[in-house]
Amino acid sequence: MFDYSFRWRPVIAAFPDMLNGALITLQTAALAMVLGVLIALVLTVMRRLENRALRGFANTWVSIARNTPALFQVYILYFGLGSVGLHVSSWFALVVGITFNNAGFLAETFRGGLKAVPDTQMRAARSLGMSAFKAYTLVVFPQLLRVVYYPLTNQMVWSVLNTSLGVVVGLSDDLTGITQTMNVQTFRTFEFFAVAAVLYYFIAKAIVLLSRGLSWRLFRY
Repeated sequence: MFDYSFRWRPVIAAFPDMLNGALITLQTAALAMVLGVLIALVLTVMRRLENRALRGFANTWVSIARNTPALFQVYILYFGLGSVGLHVSSWFALVVGITFNNAGFLAETFRGGLKAVPDTQMRAARSLGMSAFKAYTLVVFPQLLRVVYYPLTNQMVWSVLNTSLGVVVGLSDDLTGITQTMNVQTFRTFEFFAVAAVLYYFIAKAIVLLSRGLSWRLFRY
């Protein structure tokens, strides 16, 4: 028989702390996303080079990131490095782990996006006297952005959700960490995690709605 009694007063008292945790979650995800995009661009270029060593390095990164759990990547950074004397903070391990994961997935997204941009665009730009850098910056990348924009949005949402992995390495000031701390102190598991799930949901929906608004501004023509 269901006899659980809901008590929301502890959740209401802790709600400001949960909102602060949500802000830290969003900041952590945004930082990991920015770093992931930058590294993914480098990996994408490396995968197109003739140098076998650089191409192999980039392909290995992408393969590991896409075919191993993000949890394992964070674990290795925190506990694995600690076992050889390289101790890093929980937050640092989480950011690097999510960045590593983001870069691998986004590098593959960018590779597919570049294939969607016709090679004739690059040749036309070079025939007009543009350098390779200018051709990529002014011609190829704007078209690439249109192709990969919505996958980038999805990856940002995935980054936000992946920040919850920080709790397994002792991170206590993000949304999941604060929720777990309050759960241990009050034993109101359902109430706290239900509210945390709602906050994650609204963060994800806000990212999607914001990206739709930006896409209207960016891709009106």
